[in-house]
Amino acid sequence: MTILEVQRARLRIAAQARRTPLVQSKWLSRIAGATVGLKLESLQKTNSFKFRGALNAVVARRDRNPPGLTRLVTASAGNHGRALAMAAESFRLPLVVFTPADAPTTKLRAIEEHGAELRADARDYDEAERLAKAFAVETGASFVSPYNDADVIAGAATIALELFEDLGHIDTILVPIGGGGLISGVAAAAKAIDPACRIIGVEAAQSCAFQTSLRAGRLVEIVPGPTLADGLGGNPDPETMTFSLIQRFVDEVTTVTEADIARAIAGLVEFEHLVAEGAGAVGVAALLAAGLDRHHGQVVTIVSGSNIDRSRLQAVLDASSAS
Repeated sequence: MTILEVQRARLRIAAQARRTPLVQSKWLSRIAGATVGLKLESLQKTNSFKFRGALNAVVARRDRNPPGLTRLVTASAGNHGRALAMAAESFRLPLVVFTPADAPTTKLRAIEEHGAELRADARDYDEAERLAKAFAVETGASFVSPYNDADVIAGAATIALELFEDLGHIDTILVPIGGGGLISGVAAAAKAIDPACRIIGVEAAQSCAFQTSLRAGRLVEIVPGPTLADGLGGNPDPETMTFSLIQRFVDEVTTVTEADIARAIAGLVEFEHLVAEGAGAVGVAALLAAGLDRHHGQVVTIVSGSNIDRSRLQAVLDASSAS
């Protein structure tokens, strides 16, 4: 993927995707010993960064195959399914979305509201992906991976263009890692603009497939545990293109605990008056974690989404108040 592909993606999505705000956090700047900015993809359409990649994938496929794109299928923990449903709806394309049965209700409801066919009966994300791929083979539908797709990655990479336009110079960018699509795009674009920019990936300790794989030098299947960062859970596709991109462009991958994630969600509400889901708060969690080295200069963390069920948010806030 080149900067040219990212620029093309930006042109494709410009009419519908939002340019999201970048705001300085005095709270995190004080804690980190650096100037910390929050890139609020939580305010993107569908309330997550996923809309960029989903929209780019639909438009690019339509442009390449104008008469042949008739049906889409995907697997999702929720956010990608919602984003692809909105993109498919805008082009009147039928879409089937496979999700885990325990995906957040707010995400599942939104998928159906955009007219997609929801199949929310998989045990976990890994099974949802297997079911979606089998459906594509059986029906001829075009499978759009949430991360293992060049168009999806290029769409996510447009975030980096906005960051450097807003700031000019960035020392460190912290990026959540699930399947690796977001960090692959942001890291590749950021390194093309400024090779000295440090890219740190953040995984939930309960589901750290990439940290484990990087240490092994190959993709390793893990047994993911339950996590507040539900959007980051599960194993990547064994053939994912994101692993090699992460090996090439990402400087470090760290993990955060469930307590770290909960503290970040509560802190964003208390100090920034922002709602973030667990996956969207892991970069903040890394800055709050005592084990992470203090940063210097200009730091940005991507708040990747805000699709958290009310009951889960309330539980996190209640626990924070009690502690």
